[in-house]
Amino acid sequence: MSKVKPFVAIVDDDESVGRAIKRLLRSIGMQADAFASGEAFLELVSSLPSYRPDCVILDIQMPGLNGLEVQQRLAGSGMPVIFITAYDDIAVREQALAAGAAAYLRKPFNDELFVRTVRSALGLGSPP
Repeated sequence: MSKVKPFVAIVDDDESVGRAIKRLLRSIGMQADAFASGEAFLELVSSLPSYRPDCVILDIQMPGLNGLEVQQRLAGSGMPVIFITAYDDIAVREQALAAGAAAYLRKPFNDELFVRTVRSALGLGSPP
């Protein structure tokens, strides 16, 4: 039996960004959880093996673990990672993509581009 709705985790220390993305994803029929830190997200993933988002949206710059460190700890999990960041350093972008990120979007981003990017990372075509 397949999942009815794709499930996305958002990890961004700016709670307003997490809320906005969560609303956007829900508006297109996806489930979403938002986390204010990489540590909080990874703690839930490790303590609850059944918690398996279909995709993870990560901010680069966060207190504690940054997005690249969270991506590194998710390596081999099969969860696609999309980075969203106001920090557009070409070396960081290259590092994220070389480590397997599905995409690297600069804030502020266009909602339509974001939705297409998430759908692509999930292996979904255009909406019906």
